[in-house]
Amino acid sequence: MQAANRWERVAQTGEADRLYSKPRSFAGDVWFRFRHKPTALLGLVIIVLLILFAVAGPFLTPYGYDDQNTKLANIPAVMDVYPAPDGHFLYITKALKIIEVDEQGHLLRQLKKGKDDAARKVTVFPYNDDLTVTLDYTVMPAAIQDQAGNRIEQTQRMWNTSYLLGTDHLGRDILSRLMYGTRISLMVAFVAALVNMVIGIFYGGISGYLGGRADSIMMRIVDIISTIPLTLYVILIKVCLDDGLMSIIIALSSVYWVDMARVVRGQVLSLKNQEFVMAARTIGSSTRTILLRHLIPNAMGPILVTVTMLIPSAIFMEAFMSFIGIGIAPPLASLGTMCNDATDALRTNPYQLFLPALVICLIMFAFNFVGDGLRDALDPKLKK
Repeated sequence: MQAANRWERVAQTGEADRLYSKPRSFAGDVWFRFRHKPTALLGLVIIVLLILFAVAGPFLTPYGYDDQNTKLANIPAVMDVYPAPDGHFLYITKALKIIEVDEQGHLLRQLKKGKDDAARKVTVFPYNDDLTVTLDYTVMPAAIQDQAGNRIEQTQRMWNTSYLLGTDHLGRDILSRLMYGTRISLMVAFVAALVNMVIGIFYGGISGYLGGRADSIMMRIVDIISTIPLTLYVILIKVCLDDGLMSIIIALSSVYWVDMARVVRGQVLSLKNQEFVMAARTIGSSTRTILLRHLIPNAMGPILVTVTMLIPSAIFMEAFMSFIGIGIAPPLASLGTMCNDATDALRTNPYQLFLPALVICLIMFAFNFVGDGLRDALDPKLKK
């Protein structure tokens, strides 16, 4: 009797309709399951932010990727500064150069070196007509002396407002180069993934649909390409071409389609004997119509997942090629070239390597999270 009391009679039509869930389309159902996976949604947000950072960011910074100021080289984002006689501050670089900084953290100038006093182990830098700045080498790290010869302790940690993420060994703004480098890396990856998707879909689709001897011949070609390590193959193609953005896109687009072709072929082989394909053949549909309107649309789930996995792989390959010196030609900035430039200053200025490496890691994690979310959202077995 208690169980029976839990049920109520629905008298009105509006309340009866309330019992049924709102129908969703296939795309709506995929988005519903995708956005309920926190890691996939986080990856999508990171990708959108990185695209905005790469596309809109360079319009908001006053520096270009190749603007140099060697007098302000290797300045970090956070500086330990000394008080100057006129209320400004002084920063000592790793190369023992003195940079004048104002109260807001703007870099003003590099002080010119004056005379060396070997007996006192100090160097005098003229500051203005009446004052000088003395750099003391008797202590480590080197410190600034006041007019009485006493060491001045570091009094303040200040943010570098002229270069928010610091400068590299040539005095170039790291933030601007990160923006341009992310733009180039994403553009290379997206273009290469698009070309690979087109080639792989048509090659794998034709191979799987035709079957027989044609399928065997086409797959043996894929096997031959796969026997050569992809990294070595891309390097060989890149060496034969001129340096530049287009050459690296061609190199990546020429080999990465083999994985897509295998995925599409497997999907077509599993779908071509289904009832809807037989019905299309019965009404006289052509091979092109069956492939483009029936087989490939039904295989879009694994295709999209494979594309999201190809993009971080292409970005990593581009960064690796630029790191070993056969990628983007200077002065263009990419994440790989920035890592390569930062290796010489790894011990003294590790932030120059950490920042581009962090962006590469964010891109890799974001696309892998999105690919994992798409795989679960497009899998009908996981639908509840």
